[in-house]
Amino acid sequence: MRITFIGAGAWGTALAIAACRLPGEREVRLHVRDAQQADAMRSARVNARYLPDLPLPEALQILSGPLSELTQGAAADDLFIVATPMAGLRQNLMALASVPSSVAWLCKGFEAGTGLMPHEVQAQVAPALRAGALNGPSFAQEVASGQPTALVAASPHATVRDALVAAFHGPALRVYANDDIVGVEVGGAVKNVLAIATGLCDGLSLGLNARAALITRGLTEMTRLGVALGAKAETFMGLSGLGDLVLTSTGDLSRNRKVGLLLAKGLTLQQAVESLGHVAEGVYSARTVHQRALALGVEMPITAAVVALLDGQLKAFDAVQVLMGRGPRGEAL
Repeated sequence: MRITFIGAGAWGTALAIAACRLPGEREVRLHVRDAQQADAMRSARVNARYLPDLPLPEALQILSGPLSELTQGAAADDLFIVATPMAGLRQNLMALASVPSSVAWLCKGFEAGTGLMPHEVQAQVAPALRAGALNGPSFAQEVASGQPTALVAASPHATVRDALVAAFHGPALRVYANDDIVGVEVGGAVKNVLAIATGLCDGLSLGLNARAALITRGLTEMTRLGVALGAKAETFMGLSGLGDLVLTSTGDLSRNRKVGLLLAKGLTLQQAVESLGHVAEGVYSARTVHQRALALGVEMPITAAVVALLDGQLKAFDAVQVLMGRGPRGEAL
């Protein structure tokens, strides 16, 4: 089996390391966009920018150059993993549009400008691809270190789900199959927005009761939007819904949670984002989540408050007051 990762950020590198650990005949390749960075990684056998404390396996091939070189001779049992942020997904899917292999992406969120989820981008630019998403509650550092993790392989194609399970399922990484790609992708996108809200809550020292309320009502918002978009409600009780929401909202490694913490301290959005050094997808997808909810008539008050906060229309404590000042209602979806 040949597994090719396109994108050498933290998550792509971590999964490439994990894939190299598994037994069996396999070739694992990591494509680095910048040739200088690729040379440095080959020489030092480490991704100094994203995972500086974790050595790269000797079996991991570090490549650079045109993507067309990667796709030459691609076979049906090969697997391509697009490991870039949402901003790079469309271009890479176009480059992979004619491969006979299974293709999956790791990014979570909505595409800027179009408001499309990853599978909707794929349907638009590479409809013939057998493709899907690898998602779930996971921090790159822990996966690369071999700590126990569970993920979801989501695709309408059984061959893609099977390829992802074969590529990554092992003693430290469990991979569950799911055919509800809409639900899995909605969960992966919305949880980032809700993590900003939870970080804000913790940054303002509102207490554990408030955090539990935010996560629970946030899950309701996520489910509402997902069902309106055609997802199965039960998907949101799984790894890509509840699981990823809890991890991203409470984990200290969460970039989206950190944005909320920094905003609570009084930093501007620009200052908060610049201090991270990495992409926090929730900052970029919050408005799109809100817009799609409005278009469908779906009520998402926590998301609306986060958008108002990011747009500078509300101060941190005022956002809390808006949410707590809402009238009483039933708990049902």
